[in-house]
Amino acid sequence: MSHEQLLEVKNLKTTFLSEEGSVYAVRGIDFSVAKGESLGIVGESGCGKSVTMLSVLRLLTSNARSSADFLSFEGEDLLKKSKTEMRAIRGKKIGMIFQDPMTSLNPVYSVGNQIYEPLKIHMNIRGEAARQKAIELLKLVEISSPESRLKQFPHEFSGGMRQRTMIAIALCCNPQLLIADEPTTALDVTIQAQILELMNGLKEKLHMSIILITHDLGVIASMCTRIIVMYGGLIVEEASADELFENPVHPYTQGLMGSRPQAGEGGKAKKLSSIPGSPPDLLAPPKGCPFAPRCRKAMLVCKEYMPDFSQVSDSHKVACWLRHPKAITRMEAV
Repeated sequence: MSHEQLLEVKNLKTTFLSEEGSVYAVRGIDFSVAKGESLGIVGESGCGKSVTMLSVLRLLTSNARSSADFLSFEGEDLLKKSKTEMRAIRGKKIGMIFQDPMTSLNPVYSVGNQIYEPLKIHMNIRGEAARQKAIELLKLVEISSPESRLKQFPHEFSGGMRQRTMIAIALCCNPQLLIADEPTTALDVTIQAQILELMNGLKEKLHMSIILITHDLGVIASMCTRIIVMYGGLIVEEASADELFENPVHPYTQGLMGSRPQAGEGGKAKKLSSIPGSPPDLLAPPKGCPFAPRCRKAMLVCKEYMPDFSQVSDSHKVACWLRHPKAITRMEAV
């Protein structure tokens, strides 16, 4: 394993057992995150983005079954860690910002108490030292009057301030990796931009890696150096951010690009295009490319077989039969 890789995941699969049957949420994916890198994972709701990260962190519900051939963080095998060891890693080495700060913050405890908790558990910092560290963290995430803010409760904070507090808690123990799951979804555009700018600044300042999970390509563009596109529990395209925006290859990625607001000629907004149909039912995943039923360019082979990745360039790969030299011969065999 390269010492540059902080997190490496091979053949990750996660299934949820439900009354209707097994839901195949993540269906065998490989990815890695290098030290100091910002990786974006993008896709529609239900494509497996959040489940992927919860699987890595082993934070799944009791009805989940997850496996991987290889799951390594800082060269250590996470698959061999006990629940207690994983708890220590989650609190100290990997920070997580969840989607909705209102449900993630406890309404009955002051903001200060919620910052003191991880400091006490993972860093053994208590009393006045914890208070000083909490003030420092609130300053770091640009919350004004931190001394008085510590005594306040989450409902006394605005949405943006709650999100900043969540970032402060996630950064408590100087994690090497910060996972942010839709960190700006509930915020207005101005606050969203501020939070992303803050996270970018903190990444540089604290030399950490970030995994940003989102359905919003605008958010990805301002934050990430590399992007993974997920659909139907699989990775369908992976590239550097510059390449993906310049040359999206997979029809699903092209559809995502076409559905984001853009200025056209004379500053007028371009007409948005939508992707027809709906995501696949993961109770019975399609045997071929999961996007085939919605794809305008789908061939017979797409519905029968899932293609391997083909390299578009050194830093760009895609799982699409349109790029596959063997597509025609496989088509004839179908």
